[in-house]
Amino acid sequence: MASERNDRPVPPAPAATRERRRRIVRNTIIAILAIPALIWLVLFITKGRFLKGPFETIVGRMTNREVRVGGDFQLYFAPLRIKFYAERFTIANPAWATRPYLFRADRIDTRIAPLSLLFGKRRLYSLDLENGAADLEWNAEHSTNTWTFSEKKGGKPLEFPRIDVATVRGTTVRYLDPRMRLLADLGIEDIRSKDARIGKAVRVAGEGRIRDTPFRVAGQLLSPDATVNRGENKLTARAWAANNVVDVSGTLPSLAEIENVPLQTRARGRDLSELLGIIGVVLPETRAYNLKAQMVKDGEVYRFTRMAGIVGKSDVAGRLTVTNGERLHLDSTIATRSLDIVDASVLVGYNPDIVEEKGAVAAAAATGSGPQKLLPDNDLPVEKMRAFDADLRWTVRQVKSRRVPISNMELTLDLDRGRLALSPFSFAMSRGNVATDIVFDTRQRPSAVKYDIRLAPTPMGRLFAGWGVEESGTSGTIKGRVQLSGRGDSIADSLATSSGRIAFVMPQGTLWTRNVQLAEIDIGTFVQKMFSGQLKEPVSINCGLVGFTVRGGIAAADPILIDTRKNVILGRGGFSFRTEAIDLAIRADAKKFSLFSGQSPVGLNGYFSAPALDVISPQLVGRAGAGLGLAVAATPLAGILAFVDIGDAKSAACGPVLAGANAAAQRTSKGEKRDDVGRGTTAKDEEGKDKPGKEQKKKFLGIF
Repeated sequence: MASERNDRPVPPAPAATRERRRRIVRNTIIAILAIPALIWLVLFITKGRFLKGPFETIVGRMTNREVRVGGDFQLYFAPLRIKFYAERFTIANPAWATRPYLFRADRIDTRIAPLSLLFGKRRLYSLDLENGAADLEWNAEHSTNTWTFSEKKGGKPLEFPRIDVATVRGTTVRYLDPRMRLLADLGIEDIRSKDARIGKAVRVAGEGRIRDTPFRVAGQLLSPDATVNRGENKLTARAWAANNVVDVSGTLPSLAEIENVPLQTRARGRDLSELLGIIGVVLPETRAYNLKAQMVKDGEVYRFTRMAGIVGKSDVAGRLTVTNGERLHLDSTIATRSLDIVDASVLVGYNPDIVEEKGAVAAAAATGSGPQKLLPDNDLPVEKMRAFDADLRWTVRQVKSRRVPISNMELTLDLDRGRLALSPFSFAMSRGNVATDIVFDTRQRPSAVKYDIRLAPTPMGRLFAGWGVEESGTSGTIKGRVQLSGRGDSIADSLATSSGRIAFVMPQGTLWTRNVQLAEIDIGTFVQKMFSGQLKEPVSINCGLVGFTVRGGIAAADPILIDTRKNVILGRGGFSFRTEAIDLAIRADAKKFSLFSGQSPVGLNGYFSAPALDVISPQLVGRAGAGLGLAVAATPLAGILAFVDIGDAKSAACGPVLAGANAAAQRTSKGEKRDDVGRGTTAKDEEGKDKPGKEQKKKFLGIF
């Protein structure tokens, strides 16, 4: 038992144990201090040049990019700040990019606060950057960009550290967005700062191309000190492109943060279509414009709100949203208090500047129409219209017009993959309402075009006030509808090939006697009432119809029939959308005996741009010759007999008239079929009667 006790280990004395523990702690502390000191010493002596390879590898893995230092490399503590120095430094772009490097610089020399690397808010005590170049680019799908170092879609904003002292020389930035077809090359003015203050504005200037339009831009950071400190920055920029000047100003949270930041924009130029044409949007030519709005960018969406300004002599206010997605889409709501009629000429394809200076005929000629033509012949830009979609709601309170008062205009435009619809397009005219639906379907070749124009009952006194007709004594109204379908890429071509129906109906009402009697050339009644002081006595209209059937661009009277208390007014002939020629003959047959009645057609001829009234018709000349013969052969009183109207006109049944029926459906008041309203054709035989069917191909208005 004694030997077993002697074999057991003797525990060390408490003092020895404590000493050994102290040595372990001391050695550990020395090691903790010595190792960093040794590392610091090694780095300080070697300048950390041996870390060049590990630096390239580690940073390359973190960014998923190739990182290279082509010249001298230093990374060490000097003495407590991290010094980073690199020559010919490059960070590669992803393989899909068009340029090899995201960033490159001839030289980077900086001092970094070590603790800032641990706590996220990075701080540079100093930065000396020479000939730096950044290449910022989106991929074709617009799903990622070159400055995104993760797989997340859309990228993330660039983050800039706080820089106390900076010297930046020869810096350039290139930005490429294939979806917007935007390329910008910018140069940044040299920067020198001290104590985190630059002390002056930093200017940026450059040029580029958006779609097919070159531009140049100049901007400046008005408070660059705040940007260096990652605070607010006031930015102003101006761009020049395609005869337009665009100004942008605002306050950015940081230099690269523009998402969801309100920016004040202002654009002015000679033609608004040139501005929108830059991004591929088709707009009719306008007069000079000056607009301002607040812009907010949210990814692919650009919202312009609080828009206000003028286009030509018309005010504009509202909003516009541009979505630069797979298809460019515009969505806008516009309100106008006063629209100048010249500015409104763009709706039919005229250049408003030409309309104002030289008139509508010159404006039509500028579109390619022939001499003295009125219909615009400029083709729709079919391919461009297929490249974007648009929705527009436009309201106009008043249209400034010298002849016809127009107000309360509402236009809804829908462009969907080449199908352009103005539906509904309505306005108030002379206390009547006009509703229009127009469709240009460019998906069909040539374009399939439909016109549907409806005129609600409108007082004729107000409607024709601009042509010398006053409201006093006129209670007659007029309503109508135009329905045409044609093929063509211009208004002129679509109407020249159109077929359909045009009809204007006049219900019972009154009109000034002088207006009706002059139109009828009923000289006897006109002179009698003039000398009796009854010139303004109303003349009753029982019913009236001015109707045309359109075939292949040729409109034939079908019928023109107006029944008044004393006369029946009839019209023959028509007009051509092809040549814009007019060939109409209007005559009045008295229901009662009339002395000195012309009793012969009044010719309406000429062209749309220059109509002419021919009151001396061959029939009237013939009757004058007959009267002269009677006067010579018999007595002067016998010459008057040639101008006597015995009053055998047949009153019209107003039912078919008010229904807008064609000539074949018209009847007399006794129910008999009328034989004096033609057959809705313009072909004539040798005896002056209408030819039906295939014989309508006879030449009319100079065409076949």
